[in-house]
Amino acid sequence: MLFLLFQTGQDRYALEANRVVEVVPLLEIKRIPRAPKGFAGLFNYRGRPVPAIDLCELTSDRPASEWLSTRIIIVNCADGKGGHRMVGLIAEKATEMLRKEPREFVDPGFRLNDAPYLGPVLLDPKGTIQWVHEQRLLSEPVRQLIFAEAGIPESA
Repeated sequence: MLFLLFQTGQDRYALEANRVVEVVPLLEIKRIPRAPKGFAGLFNYRGRPVPAIDLCELTSDRPASEWLSTRIIIVNCADGKGGHRMVGLIAEKATEMLRKEPREFVDPGFRLNDAPYLGPVLLDPKGTIQWVHEQRLLSEPVRQLIFAEAGIPESA
């Protein structure tokens, strides 16, 4: 199986490559006032507004560094009602691929209720890589924001 590797700080993570729509450079993000933790805002993807989640802010309470290797990983997220929406995941050092068998990842021996997206780990010569399940990534406040019904502006 092919994985896309990325980092948040010094921590390395893997995302199933077949779950990725596209990886794009870090684009201009329209910040949304009073948004929940981890919700970076919106960006323009081929003429469509797409919500962006900052994985660094979500996992380590700091925004992603704006390096040349910082990317937006676009994935489809299910709304739980049979629909889906594209979501951009802002990640540092998202420039490397890795081919491994899923069985090479092992259970870390614990579960965090506040981080249900963290899966098994791969013990690699460069350090540990943790598998991220992007479908479990969104907190309930972010999920409600992203999948809310679009409001129609009132006439002036």
